[in-house]
Amino acid sequence: MRQTYGIKIFLICLSLLIISDVTIARPKIGLALGGGGAKGGAHIGVLKVLKEHNIPIDYIAGTSIGSVIGAMYATGLPVEEIEKIMFGTPWGDGYSDSIPRENLPWRIKQQSNQFNIPLEMGISEHQLKIPSGLLYGQSATKILRQAFGEHPDFISFNDLAIPFRAIATDLVNYEPITIDNGSLIAALRASTGVPGALAPEEINGLLLVDGGITKNLPIDVVRAMGADIIIAVDIGSELQKKEELENTLSIIDQLSSFLTNNNTVTQKSNLSKHDLLIKPDIEGLSTTDWSILQESLKRGENAANQQSKELSSLSIDKESYNDYLLQLKDGHNRLLTRIIKPINRITLSKQSNISDELILHKLNLDLKNRVDATSINEAIDRIYSIDEFQRVEAKTLIHNEDKTLHIVAEEKSWGPNFLEFGIGWEDDLDNNSDLNFDIAYTLGNLTRHGGELRSELEMGTERSFDTEFYMPLNETRDFYSSSRYIYKSFAWNIYIENNLLIPIDQQYHSISQGLGYNYIQEGFLELGITAEKGEFYEPILLGGSINYFTYGSYLKFGFDTLDSINFPTQGTYLNFSSFLRNEDVDDHSIITKDPTEGSISSLTINLNWKSAIKLGNHAFVGKAAYSETFTENNNESIYTSFLGGFLNLSGFHKNALVGAKKALGAGIYQFDLGRSLLNMNQYPLYLGLSLEAGNVWQKGEEIDHSDFIASSSVYLGIDTALGPVAFGFGNAHNHVDTFYFYLGKNF
Repeated sequence: MRQTYGIKIFLICLSLLIISDVTIARPKIGLALGGGGAKGGAHIGVLKVLKEHNIPIDYIAGTSIGSVIGAMYATGLPVEEIEKIMFGTPWGDGYSDSIPRENLPWRIKQQSNQFNIPLEMGISEHQLKIPSGLLYGQSATKILRQAFGEHPDFISFNDLAIPFRAIATDLVNYEPITIDNGSLIAALRASTGVPGALAPEEINGLLLVDGGITKNLPIDVVRAMGADIIIAVDIGSELQKKEELENTLSIIDQLSSFLTNNNTVTQKSNLSKHDLLIKPDIEGLSTTDWSILQESLKRGENAANQQSKELSSLSIDKESYNDYLLQLKDGHNRLLTRIIKPINRITLSKQSNISDELILHKLNLDLKNRVDATSINEAIDRIYSIDEFQRVEAKTLIHNEDKTLHIVAEEKSWGPNFLEFGIGWEDDLDNNSDLNFDIAYTLGNLTRHGGELRSELEMGTERSFDTEFYMPLNETRDFYSSSRYIYKSFAWNIYIENNLLIPIDQQYHSISQGLGYNYIQEGFLELGITAEKGEFYEPILLGGSINYFTYGSYLKFGFDTLDSINFPTQGTYLNFSSFLRNEDVDDHSIITKDPTEGSISSLTINLNWKSAIKLGNHAFVGKAAYSETFTENNNESIYTSFLGGFLNLSGFHKNALVGAKKALGAGIYQFDLGRSLLNMNQYPLYLGLSLEAGNVWQKGEEIDHSDFIASSSVYLGIDTALGPVAFGFGNAHNHVDTFYFYLGKNF
């Protein structure tokens, strides 16, 4: 009897334990977040409502922007922190991989000023080559690293605070790919990579692009991860109506919607009666306009709150939810421990002939100090700004107790031989119009340290051919040799009171050999020798031709950190050159020369300076120029100075004033009309005003401020992908005025 009673007690206790265990167990909830670009703010709104209802998430899978926000939540970040990061991150900057002008090397800056057509093209094996995408994700990677931190590679994304999957598309086989390990940033870059706009991301031998093409709402992936109940958030675009299909862009957008909508319909068929579909109202919201992030968040909240009853059925008690949040926090802290673990060494993997020494020199990381996401981004920027890579990547790896920073530098796949193009049109709406077209061809990797042969051809009003063999002399490219030949043919005019009097044709051949030092990336110092042979031609005043031959030495010094050469808002530009020459010139009545001397000596000094500071939407620019040629015994030099033109004594035609010396000073005010009033962030429109003073003086005359001519201008200008476009009006105090128009031409 006692034995029977004991058995009953045991069975009762066992039943209570089983019942208790069933009570504790809860269904696993998975979150499927769809793609939709800037409309992804709706996902944050849904997450906020899930928190208000004490709903835990056990699995997450996301596509495109859904993968970005899903990954943030999967790392254990609170939704409030996710909202802060999303709103504080310049996601729109990811649409450009261009290097800010102020960070480019001096040499590249001067080339890009002239070759302004944004067409990247190379020649290899007698074939034209272009990039495989408009962007390679350099800026997008930088933004993701700043938002997430530098997470070392994961053996499995199950090791995040919440198990996570990112969805991409295999570009070769048109199949959805679920990424579940490796670099978190690479996974997100693949999932968000718009084909054609971004080059494919290569992971495990696969070329991956935006997952929205094949699986924009990864419901089946979350189910396969182990979810019993799925909350799916669909922010895909609806198909446009007939009357909305008015142009090419709207039709392309419609075709894209066909792909995402069809696969989303298929995914929705996987939902069961226990699952929940939240579809925010995203009508009128843009995929690429990140200014609508706040509005999309509100719509996500509204859509989730409309299903408050269904969500409440998934809630857990407050105490249990707090325990869940503590688990997320512990998971996040575990990931932070991996992030802040000191880096022991740096390794390189480069698909390039650039030396390891140069890359490490630009990287410039001291492993004795903590290396975080910000310092890694800055280091990668320094390497990328060399402008010889299509992408520079960094990732951290942990093996046992060692943590390695691995740098991957990918040489431009369409190089190393490049074609560049430029165009410039300058018109004063009177009788002077200059139109030029430029072509440059660079043969690269000719020497161990990256020597190149660059040839430039200019056609139009001015004609020139310029070829240079540029040869770095050491691993870090601090020192270099420059061997150069230039042929130039152009006309310059003699004006009287701003009216054309005599046009003079000039042409010359010059050669030079210099040795230089790049003391910083933005500046250089060069010493060299040069020789020039040329002629002036004019049938009446000159009675034909004047031939000349000069030779001598030169010193050049430059520094350039301007963010724009035409409409700068910050930075400084300084260019100094001096030439010490012997000049052998034909005897002529125009040329004053001591008859006892076969040649004369001259010293020419040129100085140009420009500096800008920015205060909000206002910029203040200072500008100065000085040029003078000194000779012995009051001889006349063939080297003259020119002044006149837009912001160079506005009101006068270009180079209307000619003399042995010149001086110019100007103050310019620019108001960013585009950003302040017209919401033009990519190509801001500037309203500018200038006050200028300067003049030219002839040989034997002293520079006297009382001779300065005052002038002023007003203009509208915009920096575009093709260079500056400007329309202005200039006036000098002696009632000389001129209109100016520029397209792709620097002034």
